[in-house]
Amino acid sequence: MGDILVDIYPWVKSLHIISVIAWMAGMFYLPRLFVYHADAEIGSDKSETFKIMERRLLRGIINPAMMMTFIFGGLLLLTPGVVHWGDVWIWLKLALVFLMSGYHGYLSRWRRQFEADDNQRPAKFYRWVNEVPTVLMVFIVILVVVKPFQ
Repeated sequence: MGDILVDIYPWVKSLHIISVIAWMAGMFYLPRLFVYHADAEIGSDKSETFKIMERRLLRGIINPAMMMTFIFGGLLLLTPGVVHWGDVWIWLKLALVFLMSGYHGYLSRWRRQFEADDNQRPAKFYRWVNEVPTVLMVFIVILVVVKPFQ
């Protein structure tokens, strides 16, 4: 299987990057929707529209993009010569991806709370947590491109 992965490496890497971009786009946008939804009156047309937008974004873009990110990322990890497991950067990167996945889980939970008209947080909270994926992304990209701690 290693030879096949080496042969298709550029395709897998491309698909991984595309998946990450789609995942991150959704991770940036969903909390922004929460900011506006938190200020919408429960039961209003505006609130109901946000529920639809949030559900479609999470189920139609964010979740599938995360799954594809993991699939293509896993294939990259299995490709001979791509990762040297003795390097610290890869472990730090995987830890940050784990944190990003946890953040994804929180977004899913918060969406369900909005769906049930049970949001207890102000818009300001969502403005702050909207910065989390940006910070994680910056460090992940630096780890992958610069590969410090080799």
